[in-house]
This record gives sequence, C-alpha cells and structure tokens, in this order.
Amino acid sequence: MSDSVAPRDPAAPLDAPPGGQPKKAATAAWIGSALEYYDFFIYGSAAALIFPKIFFDDSDPATATLLSLGTFGVAYAARPVGALFLGHFGDRLGRKKIMVFTLILMGVSTFLIGCLPTRDQVGTLAPVLLVLCRVLQGISAAGEQASANSMTLEHAPPDRRGFFTSFTLSGTQGGQLLATLVFIPIAAMPEDQLLSWGWRVPFWLSIAVAVVGYVIRRKLEETPAFAQQAASEGVVKLPLLILLREHWADVLRVIAGALVASVSTIFTVWALAYATSDAVGMDRSSMLWVAALANLVALAAIPLWATLSDRIGRRPVFLAGAAGSGVMMFVYLWAISTGSYPLILVLGIITFGVVYSAANGIWPSFYGEMFSTRVRLSGMAIGTQIGFAVAGFAVTFAAEIAGPDGDDWFSVALFTAALCIPPVLAAITARETHRVPTERLGERGAENVTERATVSA
Repeated sequence: MSDSVAPRDPAAPLDAPPGGQPKKAATAAWIGSALEYYDFFIYGSAAALIFPKIFFDDSDPATATLLSLGTFGVAYAARPVGALFLGHFGDRLGRKKIMVFTLILMGVSTFLIGCLPTRDQVGTLAPVLLVLCRVLQGISAAGEQASANSMTLEHAPPDRRGFFTSFTLSGTQGGQLLATLVFIPIAAMPEDQLLSWGWRVPFWLSIAVAVVGYVIRRKLEETPAFAQQAASEGVVKLPLLILLREHWADVLRVIAGALVASVSTIFTVWALAYATSDAVGMDRSSMLWVAALANLVALAAIPLWATLSDRIGRRPVFLAGAAGSGVMMFVYLWAISTGSYPLILVLGIITFGVVYSAANGIWPSFYGEMFSTRVRLSGMAIGTQIGFAVAGFAVTFAAEIAGPDGDDWFSVALFTAALCIPPVLAAITARETHRVPTERLGERGAENVTERATVSA
C-alpha cells in the first residue's frame, strides 16, 4: 500500500483538521507538562541544595555535590530507554494513552522520593532508592513531551502549529516556575527543619499530579491525523524500523538539536550550586528568585517566538536561540562570579527567559514536522531523549570541569557553548516545514511542492 497522501489544496482555508481540538489539546499539554515538570524540577533544586547533605557523605562537600548532581543526570540516562518503549506504543496505541500513563508515573515516583529514608537512617541504601525513583522519573519524562507535542501538533491548524505546540514548553516552564516558587520558602527554613522534613513537602505535593492529570487528559480525543492513519493504512507494527530506514537523518538532527537543553540544565542546576557555594556566597532564596522570574518571562516569550516561527519559519528562530544561548551563558556565569545580584537578575532573565526561549519554544514544531504521523512520536521521543541524556549529564561534567573549588565558570561557559554548536548545525541543515500541510509532513520534497503551490495560487 502506498504511503503517499493526496496533496492539500493550497487555496483551502487553514482551519483545524476535522475533529481537531487545538485549544483543548494545547490546554491539556500545558497543564499536564506543568504538573509533570514541577515534579522533575523540584528534584533539580533539591539535588543542588539538599541531597548532598542527607543522601551522601557530607564530610566531603565537593564529592557529595558531585554525586548528587550525578543522580540528576541519571533520569536523563533512563530517558532514551523509556523513549524506545513509549515511542513504540505511542505510535501504535495513540498519543492519549501515553500522555495519561506518563503523568501518573511521574506523580507516583516523585511522591515516593519524599518518603525515602536518609543516609543516616539506612546507610547506602538511601542513595540507591533515590536513583531508582529518579530512573522512573526519567522514563516518564521520556514520553511526556513527545506525546504532548504530537497531540498538539496533530490537532492544530496547519498555519499555527508553532503556536499551539509551544504550549507544551510553556507548561514545562510553568512547572519549573512552580517548583522554584515552592522551594523558595522551603529553602528559607531553619537548617534543621529543612533537612529533617521540610525538603519532603514539595515531593509529597506531587500526588496531586496523578489525580489532576488524569482528570484533564482522559477527556481529550485522539488526534485526527492518528485516527486517519490508523483507519486508512493501519498503524506501523515496528515504528522504529520505519524511523531508522526513512528518517535516520532527521533523528540525528533532533539528537543534535536537543543538546541545546544543556543551557537549561546548566542554568537551573549548576549555576544555582555555583552561586550559593562558598566561592560566590549568594543567598539560596535570592538565586531561586532569579530562576522564578526568568521562567515567568519565558512563559510570555515562548508563544511569541513560536508565533514568529509560524510567519518566518522554524529554522531562523531556532538558530538564533541556539547560537544566542551559547554566547549569553558566558555573560550570565560571569555575572554570577561578580556577586552582583542586580546584574545576575537582569542577565539571568535575558539569557534564560528571552534568548533560550527562542530555541526552547520552537523545537516541538521544528522536530515534530520532520516526521510523518506514523512515526512522529517515536522520532521525537528517541531523538530528543538521546540529546537530553547528554544535557542531563552536562551538569555533572560542569561540576568536574569547574575544578576542585567549583569556581572555574569560564570553562563551564565554554563547555556549554560547545554543546550549542550541534543545534546550530542541525538548524542549518534541516528543511523548512512551517508551510507544509500536516498530512504531508515527513515527505521528501513536500516543502518545495508547497512553495510552488503557494506561489501559483
């Protein structure tokens, strides 16, 4: 049976696909991602500020911090494995089932972290249990964004795919903002209360994730594109084989592009640990406010960048965000080294809230439009999670690169900038797809056909 789809009439209105629910899908993606990444990012704050003291040997603070940040990266190592399974079932069973499953798994695993015994209570079993829960978080995150992005992209009107898919990343930033705001009063607690029970509260709150997420997502319809694919041609039995045979170059581009997430992990975790270390001596709550305000700005910047990409294309916006982030990390980490809080605040907002948002808000549509419906979730999940695995361990590498005193910020900035080069190359070599009809995404040459049809119309 032929894999081709009849070309769309360029004169037809670019409305939502028949049966599409773009607003409902975007809302479900936003709220679900916010709740899920609240769980994911409270771990990052705790790994930088709390876990070195309660799960590891605090007689050697530098080693304890290195090991704690290493557990942050463990989830990223688990994500490619989760992507293989969740991507496979997402392209076979549908986007909705994966969205519900990942949310419940994240809520349960995060709640369990809040229940774990500490090193003083059970010895080395404590960090082992911590790593196990972190692996479950990583498996959940592997399918969350890919399924939510596929859902919103396939429900969206063709000329607004960038805008609607950006809600998944806006939700991610919302979750990070919520996690930071929750940790600000926690971090301000007296040390004994913080280390005994205070740190557990944000993790316990995550039980609401499973309940709220299920209520929101269970009412969402499956995407028209997936339903049409299943009804007309049937689902692919082994999406991975089709993906590697027909889209291997795009998978490599997504892996390269996903390395830009290193900017987020360095900003969120390593920079926080560096700023609050003895080398700089910034207050914990003050630095958490930098992250909170940067994420607040990102909530506004992401849909604006995405809307711009619907007009001028994905490639230029993503390229500007990736290249600009590599440059701005030098400026931001330098600001931290000065100890000037106003400087840190302003440059943190510009770096993460504005510049990084250009790449961060565009990648859901940029990556998703590289693949056809039958392998879209697999392609996005596998490609992004391999790249994110590197980004997750970038924090551990940064801690090592920063030297025994943890204050070599220039080397860390240089390392982060180097990780922004592959995303730049991915954008340069990718096809421009923002004007390609949804049903023709993933077809070779579809962007050229669309351009000719638009001109002739």
